[in-house]
Formats: sequence, C-alpha cells, structure tokens
Amino acid sequence: MANVGKRTAAARDAIGEKANVTVEEAVALVKGNAKAKFDETIEIAMNLGVDTRHADQMVRGTVNLPNGTGKSVRVAVFARGAKAEEAQAAGADIVGAEDLMETVQGGTIEFDRCIATPDMMPIVGRLGKILGPRNLMPNPKVGTVTMDVTDAVKNAKGGEVQFRAEKAGVVHAGVGKASFDEAKLVENVRAFVDAVQKAKPTGAKGAYMKKVSLSSTMGPGISISVDSATGN
Repeated sequence: MANVGKRTAAARDAIGEKANVTVEEAVALVKGNAKAKFDETIEIAMNLGVDTRHADQMVRGTVNLPNGTGKSVRVAVFARGAKAEEAQAAGADIVGAEDLMETVQGGTIEFDRCIATPDMMPIVGRLGKILGPRNLMPNPKVGTVTMDVTDAVKNAKGGEVQFRAEKAGVVHAGVGKASFDEAKLVENVRAFVDAVQKAKPTGAKGAYMKKVSLSSTMGPGISISVDSATGN
C-alpha cells in the first residue's frame, strides 16, 4: 500500500497545476498516469447543484456509451415462462422467479444488473432493502422493469451505464478502461456528460454542473473545465 501511495503522490506531482483542462487533455493525463498492473477503470465524477432530498431534484438515467465500458456485466432477470426463455436467449446470466428471490435473500448476489418484468415486481419488491442500497433495484425509469427483456439484457451487456445522484449531488460512473484509445474515451466521457446534462431536473436552481473530474482506479483526479465537458 505504501508503494501505491508513492505512485499516486508522484502522479499528482507530475500533473502539477493542471486543472480545469479540456476533456482531451484530461483523458491523456489520466491514461498517462494509469500505471497499475491491471487495466484500470477510467472513472468520471460530477458534482451537481441539486439537493436529492427533494423529489424534483433527483437525477437519474441511463446512457449507452458508444465504445462500451470494457467491463463484463453479469445480468439477472426476474421472469417466468416465455419471458424467462427470452431473457436466456438474449444472454442473461441468471434467470428466475421465487427461486432467485430466495437466493438473493440468502445473501448470494452474483450479478451487476437486475431486470424484471412488471408482473414480477411483487416478488422483487421484497428485496428492496437488499438491492436498493446496491443500486440494483429494477426501476421502470431506467428501463429495468420492462416486458422487452431482450433489449434490456442486450443494452446492459453492450455498455449501458446507469447513473444516479447521491446525497451530496455527486454522480459517478466508469466510462471505459485505461487500455482504450484516447479518442474512444473522449467519446464516452462526452456521451456520459451529455446524458447527465439532459437529465437536469425541473427543480434544479442555479448552476447545475459545478465540477467534473476524471481519474483512473489508482490515479489522482483531474478537474475538467465544465465548458469543455458540456461542449460550450
């Protein structure tokens, strides 16, 4: 851990006073400082001028990153009969109903995304205290409660990212891997920022997008100019 700290400090020194740079510059700096032995995730964090305690200031949604996330996503689907078969054919990793509910209640959660058909929500609803804190609860607003399980599964597997503002008004997500080409990371960053911008709630007052930063799993954060991030 000491070596990791030294590398992070060295990376910060290398960045120096560079702050509020363009998206392109931030991507180049983050990639250049991703020195871990594994393929680090490139992460974006956005501080928004919202108070999530108010329903009309909640920010949430999904975005299909043009170049994917580089991450293998395990998908679980709550469905029965023909819809269960459809989910399996679409590539879902786990499909079930009451049996899947019992598995989750037992503490086994071997999936990164959870999808459900509307008729399964009385069952899924019992798992709210387990799935909710993990941001895994199916929700029609982000397309994870749907009869079109084929599209939902394919989107989840193909680079769809969900986002939701936390209590402090922060939205964060992985937007690719350090091994991605710079141009592809830039495209992903801009697509994510655009989606968050379009999700601006009606109750938001004042500056909506306050700060945008980019980092790798083990690297320091780099502040991006809000104008550059939003294309202004």
